[in-house]
Amino acid sequence: QVQLVESGGGLVQAGDSLRVSCSASGRTFRTYAWFRQAPGKEREFVAAISWTGSITYYADSVKGRFTISRDGAKNTVYLQMNSLKPEDTAIYYCAAKGSTTGWNWGQGTQVTVSS
Repeated sequence: QVQLVESGGGLVQAGDSLRVSCSASGRTFRTYAWFRQAPGKEREFVAAISWTGSITYYADSVKGRFTISRDGAKNTVYLQMNSLKPEDTAIYYCAAKGSTTGWNWGQGTQVTVSS
């Protein structure tokens, strides 16, 4: 059974750093990603990484501040978030998909950035 479990969210101040993790079990995936959803807004893409870790993509809003990485041995994906802003406040969701399958989702972890 495929399972994605996020951890590491919390309450920080603007300018602080935070790292969220996503532990995947059941299988490995072709693509791993982070999405986020702020109150009253639609879920949006944040960052993605290939299975090998050699290809990464970022939303313009986080480029230069966030870094996605993956530990293949642990089948764990990380999102390092630096220079956090209040507008980064959201529930952060881990997602993963194979080459022919849709997204599998985690339950989400809350990140709150106070001004």
